[in-house]
Order: sequence, then structure tokens, then C-alpha cells
Amino acid sequence: MKITKISILLFAGLFAACGGTANNAEPESNGQANMVARPRADLKISVAERPQAIKDQMAARGEQDSAAPTLKIAEPKANASLASSTVKVKLELAGDLKGYEPHMDAQTKMGNHVHVILDNHPYEAYYNLGREFELRNVSDGDHTLRVFPSRPWHESYKNTGAFQMVKFKVTNGGADPSKPATANGQSMSNTANADPSSTPEGKDMAPSTAGPVDLTKPLLTYSRPKGEYTQADAAAGIMIDFWLTNVKLSGDGGTHRIRYTIDGTETNFIDKWQPIWIAGLTPGSHSLKLELIDSNSSLVDNGG
Repeated sequence: MKITKISILLFAGLFAACGGTANNAEPESNGQANMVARPRADLKISVAERPQAIKDQMAARGEQDSAAPTLKIAEPKANASLASSTVKVKLELAGDLKGYEPHMDAQTKMGNHVHVILDNHPYEAYYNLGREFELRNVSDGDHTLRVFPSRPWHESYKNTGAFQMVKFKVTNGGADPSKPATANGQSMSNTANADPSSTPEGKDMAPSTAGPVDLTKPLLTYSRPKGEYTQADAAAGIMIDFWLTNVKLSGDGGTHRIRYTIDGTETNFIDKWQPIWIAGLTPGSHSLKLELIDSNSSLVDNGG
């Protein structure tokens, strides 16, 4: 299960790091006081078509959306024991790429990238696989790293080999548990506003509260939505996307479903492993909960 908070801004044009077009909102919301949620009676949630802005991006990308990129985690090694709170992440990209290559466009601050997830933290976008990615201030203890390739609008590739996961341990790493990720306590860093020749992509990590992950059991990995969106985004539709491991949904020949709950009241189900876009969210802060449900309507908890 994963619960995240997003915000619909009362004005247009507040984006950072990953772009400035519809459904590319990026920084994790800091719960600003002016983003007060409307009463839940105002919600009239519906499932929307893929937004036209994304269809236009797809058309401009040629064959990339039919690619089958695969990843390998070169570092950290599976079951590695590390003595540093700075964990270097190194990935190897292969597969049927059809032109797919992670990169950030200098002008738009957008591009193909890899979602990097430590434990139960929100993902970070990794653009330059030619250089290491740093997870900084990682606390002592057991950790799980998950990675998968993504499109510029954060829709994940779902082919075999795209998702990779390793466990590792940090011992006497020297992390400061009181250290916030940024001045406002949020976790956001990449090379969007830094010199890529001198500053590694990366993120300062807050302490994790994730439970243990069983790599052999059904696993739901949350991806989107995340951060702040404009009213135009909300009108076009905000994407829900996720990764599934060791399980199939009922619409794909399996027995499980994804239950999503918005603001604790609006509940529905996803029966096929593909993104959906939801419309009808009002200006303010909203929460989304995703849960993997088995054939008996029981929650499948793997990882906390």
C-alpha cells in the first residue's frame, strides 16, 4: 500500500525539475497553506482519456513508445553491506530501445528517465545513466532499491526486464536522521538547476519507515501521481501509474485488482495493468492510496 499527497494549484505555471507541460508536474508538495482542499462533496471523479498533450508527445517520439528497455542494477550489488550513508546507484540500459535514451532536454527540463525508489520514498528521476546517481544520507539498516524506465510524462515501461530491485544494508554509515532533504523538508534534487559536469544527480534521504519486501511475493510499486499540478492538468486528467511484480490483474488473466482511494472517500478499482487518467480533482491538496487486492478482496501487504 502507498499513500501520497498531491496538490492542484490555484494558478498555472508552477513546475520544477521535470518539466512544464501537462501531467509533468514534479516536485513533492510541501503542503503550503494556500493549498487548502475543498470539501470532499465537491469531488466528481471520472476516468478520462489519455490527454491530447501526451498523445502529441507520443506522435513526436516515433517508435520509442513501442520500445522494450531493460535495466540492470550494477551498483549497489544485491545483498551488499555498505559502510557509507552515500549509496552510489549505477544502472546499465539494454533491450530493444528503438531510440529510447534517458536524457534531460536543457530547455524544457524534460526527457526520458529512470524512476529510482528507495524503500517507501517517492521516486526520483534519473536522467544521465552515464554517471552515478547518489542516494545521500541513507540511514543504517536494511533497504530495498527499485528502478524502472519512464517516459517524459512519467509513464513507466512495463515490459519484462524493465523493473529491477535489490536489497542492501548500510552499517555505521553516519547518516544524520534529523537532516531534512531540503530547506522545507521535502525530497527533491537532480541536475535540472545544477552543473551536470560537477554535480551528480541524487537525493538526500529522510529516514525510511518501510517494512521488509519479499522479492518472491506479489508486489505493488507506486509511481504516479506525485507533486503539484495545475488546474489545466486536473481538467485534462492526472495519471495513476504503478509497477506490478509477481502478479497479474483480473483483466489481464489474473485474480488481483488495484483499489485506489482519493481523499479517503472516493474508491474505485483498476483491473488492467495500464495507466489511467482521473479528472475532477478540485484545487487544493489531495491524497491518493493504492492497494493490491487479492481474489478474496483482502489487502496484499508487501513492503509496508
